[in-house]
Amino acid sequence: MKHQAFLPHHGNKLFACYTGLETELVYRRGFNLPGFAAYPLLTTPSDKLLLGDYYNRLIQLARELGVGCILDSVSWTANRDRAAALGITVEQLKQFNIEAIEFIAGIKRQNPDVPIVLSAQVGPRDDGYAPSHLMNEHQAFDYHSEQIAVSASTEVDLISAFTICYPEEAIGIVKAAKKYTMPVAVAFTLETDGRLPTGMSLQEAIVMVDAQTDSAALYYLINCAHPSHFSHILDGGAWMQRLRGLVVNASCCSHQTLEQATELDEGNPAALGKQVAELHRSYPQLNILGGCCGTDMRHMKSIFEAVKARD
Repeated sequence: MKHQAFLPHHGNKLFACYTGLETELVYRRGFNLPGFAAYPLLTTPSDKLLLGDYYNRLIQLARELGVGCILDSVSWTANRDRAAALGITVEQLKQFNIEAIEFIAGIKRQNPDVPIVLSAQVGPRDDGYAPSHLMNEHQAFDYHSEQIAVSASTEVDLISAFTICYPEEAIGIVKAAKKYTMPVAVAFTLETDGRLPTGMSLQEAIVMVDAQTDSAALYYLINCAHPSHFSHILDGGAWMQRLRGLVVNASCCSHQTLEQATELDEGNPAALGKQVAELHRSYPQLNILGGCCGTDMRHMKSIFEAVKARD
């Protein structure tokens, strides 16, 4: 594994992170993404060009704003159960995971002037908002080891587990990454009350994962939630030093409402930027910022311009 000399938790340099690709493809581009899987687009040259355009626009934004950039692979749903539901074999899935990293690695090589981190995105085994099959940490370790082992054979810099709903799954992912000597970050998703979908507080979840893994995760993030959902839980306590990222939704609606929506709620990009900037001002260790569901480069630009205006 060829790790970079830097990763996002080294210091307070700002890094842009964008994970709103799937919702943008579905709602703005009219794509049909069965299982919300973007990685099958890698098989079609025109779709690969479109994916490359998203990555390059993020890199260009980072270049203009003088920040670093995290390129997350299109592998959020590239695990065994979700792939099987699409008729994708285990061997095909392995190749998809490899190609997803090779794709962003090639884009990185074309942009040597921007600090870029290659992230292998790992998603939950089950529904990202309301999991029906809860695993214990051992089951999660066995399940996610398959995808993480493949990623560890590539040029990727770290594993990023996004939209995780409960700590046991996070523990299994962190332990699997540790087995394959991969740096790993965990992003928990929160409901409108600032708690995980299972009802646990974010603080409890982070403390539990750290306790069961010897604090092996590089850092934690909040993703797929609006600042209005979680700003009240950020209390400046010691646990928050483990929290390094906010990758936020455009909409302040609940996950249930967003799941049932037929149109994309874009929220207010300028207001969202100000909300994120205010949180960054209070907690400057939050140096990984960006957008998830409903966001696009307008929201990303608003976030970083607002943050820089307050520096």
